Amino acid sequence: MNAPHNSRTFKSGNSEAVRLPKGLGFGIGREVSAEPLGDGVWIRPRGERTSLQEMAAKLLAMGPVGEIERRVVDLPERHGL
Repeated sequence: MNAPHNSRTFKSGNSEAVRLPKGLGFGIGREVSAEPLGDGVWIRPRGERTSLQEMAAKLLAMGPVGEIERRVVDLPERHGL
């Protein structure tokens, strides 16, 4: 898993902004969606959805994660959902 990147908030016009460190950006001018998530914010590109299978494959590619990995691998096939 990658280490977290630290940054600071700053004022941009009448808004609060945060600089995304190199390697975490989405590309200049790209539309993003920001949603509250616990005590943080989840930022993702607009219009792109990742399927459950793609998410599971990405999690498994990150390496062993113990019980979570076993649960993902043991998911039953549910055709037509």
